[in-house]
Amino acid sequence: MTESQSQPKPDPKFKPKVDTARAWREARSLLLEHRRSLALGLFLMLISRLAGLVLPASTKFLIDEVIGRHNGHLLLPLALGAGAATLLQAVTSYANSQVVSVAAQRAIMTMRQRVQDHILRLPIGYFDSTKSGVVIARVMNDAEGVRNLVGTGIIQLVGGVLTAGISLGVLFWLNWKLTLATIVFLGIFGGAMALAFRKLRPLFRKRSEITADITGRLTESVGGIRILKVYVAEDRERKIFAEGTERLFKNIAGTLTGTSAITAFGTAIVGALGVLIMIIGGRAILSGAMTLGDLIMYTFFVGLMAAPVVQIANIGTQVSEAFAGLDRVREILDMPTEDQEDARREPLPTLEGSVSFRDVHFAYEADSPVLQGVSFEVPAGSTVALVGSSGSGKSTIISLVMAFNHPQRGEILVDGKNVESLRLREYRAKLGVVMQDNFLFDGTVADNIGFAKPGATRDEVEAVGRIAHVHEFVDRFELGYDTVVGERGVKLSGGQRQRVAIARAILADPRILLLDEATSSLDSESEALIRDGLHKLRAGRTTFVIAHRLSTIESADQILVVEHGEIVERGTHRELLALQGRYKQLHDRQQGVEQDQFINPGEDFTAPMGG
Repeated sequence: MTESQSQPKPDPKFKPKVDTARAWREARSLLLEHRRSLALGLFLMLISRLAGLVLPASTKFLIDEVIGRHNGHLLLPLALGAGAATLLQAVTSYANSQVVSVAAQRAIMTMRQRVQDHILRLPIGYFDSTKSGVVIARVMNDAEGVRNLVGTGIIQLVGGVLTAGISLGVLFWLNWKLTLATIVFLGIFGGAMALAFRKLRPLFRKRSEITADITGRLTESVGGIRILKVYVAEDRERKIFAEGTERLFKNIAGTLTGTSAITAFGTAIVGALGVLIMIIGGRAILSGAMTLGDLIMYTFFVGLMAAPVVQIANIGTQVSEAFAGLDRVREILDMPTEDQEDARREPLPTLEGSVSFRDVHFAYEADSPVLQGVSFEVPAGSTVALVGSSGSGKSTIISLVMAFNHPQRGEILVDGKNVESLRLREYRAKLGVVMQDNFLFDGTVADNIGFAKPGATRDEVEAVGRIAHVHEFVDRFELGYDTVVGERGVKLSGGQRQRVAIARAILADPRILLLDEATSSLDSESEALIRDGLHKLRAGRTTFVIAHRLSTIESADQILVVEHGEIVERGTHRELLALQGRYKQLHDRQQGVEQDQFINPGEDFTAPMGG
């Protein structure tokens, strides 16, 4: 039993807590990886922050020494010093932003590449139990938080603490009594900010979920636009979309209310702080405890201390979100890939193609068995056809042969070796698959055919195109094989997509060929055109066929009749007809249906891909 099958399905409403230790390990590795750019960024930040203190500090000397004592000869040197410090602050701030921002974007790029590469190598069970939107979010969104660790976020956090610390020391030096009162006001403001962020953070997180829901539904609507129009469901989709956007509006309105309240409260605190400085500072000047320059300098440094406090609270929230994203990233990266399993398996230099099922039991859900004690032998180079009612387990057998799933009991042997012991990448490289609903990429016809063999020449692509009779319809296109097929091949008909998929399988030159309703999208004329091509493709290869037309399965070396997860009959076409059993019943029913020019969707020969 694989890990994906043995674990219970996660509760979508359950939100696990952040594993701080795991997230910190990921953060620490990132910090070490980008330590040079971070060290340079911190150095530039230190120079920038110290240079930024010169201008507000010079106000005291301007007022007390230059103006108050009429030392005009000090004016130019003071102005030049303040101007040079400001220029140095601007240059180092720009350089710092360039260094850490580029490093952050490189880290995001690298993280996305790591996660995407890891996800593509996870077992099929992960994709069966995880929505595609969640997978995309893991790759694109969770990596974004990296910028707050190796980018400007962590630099600003350190810089804010440094500036606030120096400013606080200067304030205590100028007037410790006034500073204590100032700290009380800033403490109230900081506490209110922390409370506000605690309340607003779930709203921002919920906004992402709502946006994902709306985007997902909109994507489905656009992708299924033909079905939507056929069933005149535009109004229903409009209503669903309107409900989603209304939820998003209410969420945004709530956050706007919260941020507006924070802004208003901050304004009130700043006003109260100004009144406090005015009263206490004014009295200190009148009593001679402070000079006018001291008070002006004090006011500037209060601002220098207050701004980082707000900034630290905001960046702290961003860093906590970054840790949550890194925790999710590490959760993905900790999942064992198929490649990791392959490292412990034996190589597969050659493959003859014999396949054996020995007492195989399988179930997607613990209480719903799909296959029960399935056993059969397929000699190398022979063809086996699978027939039976929809949902009987035929496609599951195909999936097990491809090692997408693994039996709970029993074993599957290929060339006498258990599939579990083979390196999956080497094994699957020798498989060719044509499904009922074949996936085409948004590229050209040639790109989609050549996908099975990177580096294939145009002559090779066109050669297999002729065998699969792709050449016949491509010739009618202005750009021929360079025609773009659109997302999922939407610009081609079902039969044309199927022929491209068959050509792709022929180009792969597989040892084991799996045809799961491979001709279901073809009309009788098109099927006749490619029947010879499929016959040539099957020659010398082990072939599994699920098909609803007798023309495809009559020539099979053996036919397995699958019902309720068990093989109830087996033999050649003639042998099974002579048994007068289930196969004969399906055969006679199709014969009668074809004579009536009507296809009954209730049985295997006419049912969509199932089981």
